[in-house]
Amino acid sequence: MLQTILAPNPSPLTGPGTNTFLLGKGQIAVIDPGPDIASHRAAILEAGAGRISHIFVTHAHLDHSGGAAALAQATGAPILAFGTADAGRSPMMARLSGTAGGGEGRDTAFRPDRLLRDGETVTGDGWSLRAIHTPGHMGNHLAFLWEDRLFCGDLILGWSSTLISPPDGDLIDYFRSLDRIAALAPRRLLPAHGDPVEDPATRIEELRTHRRQRSAEILRALRDGPADAATLAGRIYTVPPQLLPAAARNVLAHLIALSEIGALSAPAHIGPETQFSLP
Repeated sequence: MLQTILAPNPSPLTGPGTNTFLLGKGQIAVIDPGPDIASHRAAILEAGAGRISHIFVTHAHLDHSGGAAALAQATGAPILAFGTADAGRSPMMARLSGTAGGGEGRDTAFRPDRLLRDGETVTGDGWSLRAIHTPGHMGNHLAFLWEDRLFCGDLILGWSSTLISPPDGDLIDYFRSLDRIAALAPRRLLPAHGDPVEDPATRIEELRTHRRQRSAEILRALRDGPADAATLAGRIYTVPPQLLPAAARNVLAHLIALSEIGALSAPAHIGPETQFSLP
């Protein structure tokens, strides 16, 4: 009833690649069709055997939604998602749009055929999926609850913490979404990258702790004086040089969240070069 097809797009940020899930028998739901790669689409079509009826997209990043339009054209199935790449942003992130940089991998052309509301349930032949709005990694991010299992997209990964890059990503929303998933108490998490998470409660607490520790590291580093996100990432992270830009985006997300709660001082217009300081 559940099949997983791994897209051939491995990278430091996607791990082994994007997991595309096929759920059902008579009518098959595809969850995250993945990147627009012909061989991957062919594998999905072969596994679907002419029975693909719905295409669900967790969020509008090209490694998840890029192949949706071509798959919909090939099958006639509608694309269901929360909204376009700009949908679901918090008021703070909407204000930062155009000034905070970011935009890594955004699928600006993504247009779902049907918009899903938070809590809405879609039912097919032998399956039922409930859409859970889980912003944090991206404003339009949805998770999909199937019985006691949760397709969690990029919000929770088994092998790494997710990228949070403003204005698409929002750390405060991320913590709220973790809390919401914890309250659902799923038995198993099915991430879009990496292996299933067999102990969701433990993994969620690990991610909370990791982010709190990162914030504490940033506050300690700022005792030496004001700094921007890239400078702080260079001090705090021990990663290969090619990953430092992503680390700087994560640091910026922490800096914005800390300034929102009054733990840091920052100017009204925040960007990648903004100098943050202790109050």
